[in-house]
Amino acid sequence: MRVIVLGCSGSGPGPDSPASGYLVEAGDTRLVMDLGNGTLSALQRHLDPWALDGVLFSHLHPDHCADFASLVVHRRFHPRPPFDPTTRPLPVHAPAEAPDRFAAAYAPSAAERAATDLGDVFTFHPLSDGGNVTVAGVAVRSGLVDHPCEAYALRLEHGGRSLVYSGDTGPCDGLVELARGADVLLCEATWPHVTEWWEQPPPGVHLSGRQAGEHAEAAGVGRLLLTHVPAWFDGDQLLAEAKAAFSGPVELVAPDAAYAI
Repeated sequence: MRVIVLGCSGSGPGPDSPASGYLVEAGDTRLVMDLGNGTLSALQRHLDPWALDGVLFSHLHPDHCADFASLVVHRRFHPRPPFDPTTRPLPVHAPAEAPDRFAAAYAPSAAERAATDLGDVFTFHPLSDGGNVTVAGVAVRSGLVDHPCEAYALRLEHGGRSLVYSGDTGPCDGLVELARGADVLLCEATWPHVTEWWEQPPPGVHLSGRQAGEHAEAAGVGRLLLTHVPAWFDGDQLLAEAKAAFSGPVELVAPDAAYAI
């Protein structure tokens, strides 16, 4: 397995990176976790979108799903598709409201929203807390995490290797349990632990660099990859926080970089 970073900028695209999106290669399977602003462009540098076997969404904030509307256009209106997408709809595993959310993002008016059904080229499968499914030969487990909307961490297992993606979350036991013993934890680190605005990070939204390290340590993961750093914070500061809290190897991911699992 390996993961290729399509984008890693937190809360929206930054000057050097699209927002959140990750291409996972597992044997012959190709999955995307999240498609934030700008990530479909990045995906095309690494993979023909027609070669995707599935799409997973941790949650439905725009910085994690905005480019899905462009994927709809790609699958519906490409003039030379390699196959008829209505006969091979792409599986989408996402929070329960994804079909309505994505139809609203795609349709330009209330009248079109009322008539839009994306089920011609996609099949939607709701995630759940404790869910366990197989997507194109990859085992995918989902666990509810602490964010202002329905949000999940995802655990992907293939060939004896395991990758856990935190999505967006504040501190929570659910992330620790899902990540326990994983080879790699790809974890958000959105803000410093102490800032001019707080002495403790606000609960229920995001993790600090220190908290990302603490969650990795509690879960006993093999390696920690930090992501989702907004343009207005210093990634090196968050990396230093995580290193102080986690005894294993830690890296700050970069767009277009690939990481072995």
